[in-house]
Amino acid sequence: MAAKNRAAARIRRHARVRKHISGTPERPRLSVFRSLTGIYAQVIDDAAGKTLISASSIDKELRGKMKGLKKVEQARLVGEAVAERAKEAGITRVVFDRGGFRYTGRVKALADAAREGGLQF
Repeated sequence: MAAKNRAAARIRRHARVRKHISGTPERPRLSVFRSLTGIYAQVIDDAAGKTLISASSIDKELRGKMKGLKKVEQARLVGEAVAERAKEAGITRVVFDRGGFRYTGRVKALADAAREGGLQF
């Protein structure tokens, strides 16, 4: 049965991927969510059910830098921020969870920036 809309289709894709991916304390999950206006990233330990680190385009620290930037550039900044915060917390290896979104544009920019920042996935 076809999905009623794009959002429902994305949720189905995400659920399908999540059957195989989960974050452990040694290798947490880097989850990405993109809305029309912003992009959000969380590093999650699924075993404990805890968000260890988060960064988004609406963070107080990053909000000032976002003015006048294109969405892909904003995603790159968020990726750098999440990698930096993960390093501070002693996290170097993660499992990437694209959240049912295509690995292109903003999602790819965030992932590439996180890799450049030192996260391995």
